[in-house]
Amino acid sequence: MEWIFDPELEIQILIKLGISAVLGLIIGIEREMKRKPVGLKTTLVISIISCLLTVVSIESAYMFPGSDDLNVTMDPLRLAAQIVSGIGFLGAGVILRRDNNSISGLTTAAIIWGAAGIGIGVGAGFYIESIAGVILLIISVEIIPATLKVIGPKQLREKEIMLKLIIHEKEDIAKVMEMIQENKISVKNIRIKDLDENRHSVQLRITVDQKLKTTDVYYTVSNIEEIAKVEIENL
Repeated sequence: MEWIFDPELEIQILIKLGISAVLGLIIGIEREMKRKPVGLKTTLVISIISCLLTVVSIESAYMFPGSDDLNVTMDPLRLAAQIVSGIGFLGAGVILRRDNNSISGLTTAAIIWGAAGIGIGVGAGFYIESIAGVILLIISVEIIPATLKVIGPKQLREKEIMLKLIIHEKEDIAKVMEMIQENKISVKNIRIKDLDENRHSVQLRITVDQKLKTTDVYYTVSNIEEIAKVEIENL
């Protein structure tokens, strides 16, 4: 079938790509501001190419409907369906497991999936819905968590910190734990490991008030005489 240039159709496609680029830019800026591994360029590529593939999938279904000899029925969103499943490989690449067994990157992976969804929505012609989706996405990632930290339950107004302590005397471990809890520090998990030269490694996952600085926690713990060495990490 011979390809026919349609100026009106081409303008509509360019508008879709432009809208998709703007929405992908908004998502990318949010990730870039947080120094996440998936930033501006990645979300732009995902959003624009998802939109392009959706447009190609829809337009090709009606451009090549078949012939007199052969009736071919094509799914207009076949390529779009493959985007949703294929984007999972990219999302899996940003999910990391740290040394302390905590998982990071889940929100970024969801953002990747969301950017692809926005591109598909724009490519399919759902402009208002796609714009609303980006607005709700930014509200969900930025505004709601910040609001819950102020007026939400106590658990949401706390932050987790990883403490690694070196204690010489085994008998001092229980005493150190009591002194830490006396300073309004909740211990969620504890791991004790014997080292050489009669030293003991104590690894703690603690929770403190969100307003409390990590440095303040360090000063409080390091002033305990029984502790020989302190290593602290804000999760």
